[in-house]
Amino acid sequence: MIKNILSIFYALALVSLLSACASSDEAVPQKYNEPRFDNNNLINLKVNKVEVVSEFTPSFTRPNVEHLFPVSIEKTAKLWANDRLKAVDFASDKQATFVIKDASVTEEVIKSDKIFEKDSLKYRAKLSVVLTVKDPYNFSSAETSLEAWRELTIPVDTTIEDKEKYWNSMVEKLFEEFDARMQMNINKYLNMYVADSDYIQDYGN
Repeated sequence: MIKNILSIFYALALVSLLSACASSDEAVPQKYNEPRFDNNNLINLKVNKVEVVSEFTPSFTRPNVEHLFPVSIEKTAKLWANDRLKAVDFASDKQATFVIKDASVTEEVIKSDKIFEKDSLKYRAKLSVVLTVKDPYNFSSAETSLEAWRELTIPVDTTIEDKEKYWNSMVEKLFEEFDARMQMNINKYLNMYVADSDYIQDYGN
């Protein structure tokens, strides 16, 4: 009797061990986070406040698919403004407003015209922003705007895990371009409001 009980105990222990091993080997879903820009140099603006506003409203209806992305273009744009733009003149009446106009992603099915070639999915990510500096005391304002976009084409049967990897990389590359171009635009068109700016306008371009 005791021998039978021990055999059952060892069998249950073995099953538990195998179950634990199996669960530890299961693939853990990849966690993606919005990129940050706080390692980059601050853009110090001679204003008393930087306001971040979003005018973009997701439709949650195809062809728009930005709500399916593991990282949000809209949220990343807000993080960019918070990480890179800083008000440094609190005695000033001037204010800066960073407005997100568009942060959408659309999906399009591309039908193949070849018999043995798979259809494709084409994604287009778009980011449109406006940065305005207003001086209410002098009734003046200046602004710069930027529209950045990125496209991605993948096979129609791509797994959701691989899609998320592609989408995440797509957003990262979109903001690499946006970051560089937006800083250039601010230095060029809002230079008079940038503290300690060493930017020199090249009038040959």
